[in-house]
Amino acid sequence: MGLEERLQQAVGLLAESKYAVALTGAGISTPSGIPDFRSPDSGLWKNADPFESASIYAFRRRPQDFYDWIHPLARLIMAAQPNAAHFALAQLEARGILKGVITQNVDMLHGRAGSATVHEVHGHLREVTCMRCYKIFPAVAFLDDFVDSGEVPYCEACGGVLKPNVILIGEQLPVSVVNQARRQIRNCDLLVIAGSSLEMAPAGDLPLLALESGARIIVINFEPTHIDSLADVVIRGDVVDVIPEITTKLLDQ
Repeated sequence: MGLEERLQQAVGLLAESKYAVALTGAGISTPSGIPDFRSPDSGLWKNADPFESASIYAFRRRPQDFYDWIHPLARLIMAAQPNAAHFALAQLEARGILKGVITQNVDMLHGRAGSATVHEVHGHLREVTCMRCYKIFPAVAFLDDFVDSGEVPYCEACGGVLKPNVILIGEQLPVSVVNQARRQIRNCDLLVIAGSSLEMAPAGDLPLLALESGARIIVINFEPTHIDSLADVVIRGDVVDVIPEITTKLLDQ
């Protein structure tokens, strides 16, 4: 089956669906200039092991190591803009075709593109939390200062170290967000997987939950995933090209 046939098949599934949900990973944000930190060529592997620097245990012992490691990524996230794939998913939601987005990304680009229902299962960078007094602050001012200086941010109230509200290795995922995401998965009749390798839990397990509920599956990703053999449509390509093309074909019908 050629690409055009696969695109048309995806359009048909979206047109027939009553409750479509998108699941997105790092591949939807790489066109915006944000690398997948697990990729060997991203540059974030060079000076530190992210599975050490990005763990909650290491953060408590040596927060400067975490901030040294995250500094180049923070710069990129702060400068990034939503791309055509983000805007296309927001457009599908505005038309009532897509009921929500479940994302592994912490960059907040879905919300900035206009998506209203976004479940950020790995947290986000809108807020920071003090590790001593647990006071929560808006992150903007602290992140701006950090991007400029690279220095660890401290709590204005008690002087404790501030941690971005992203989920580090060893931390529990946000239970309420994960539960909301699972409810959407159980309710959906179509799951669109976009730019995710599905290698990390809980995202990697959600397609199986969708299948158990009788949902159809569309996979749009450069690399193979463990769910490809069970999917209705698999499109190998860049989500920044494929999702807008599907959206245009669908809305032009």
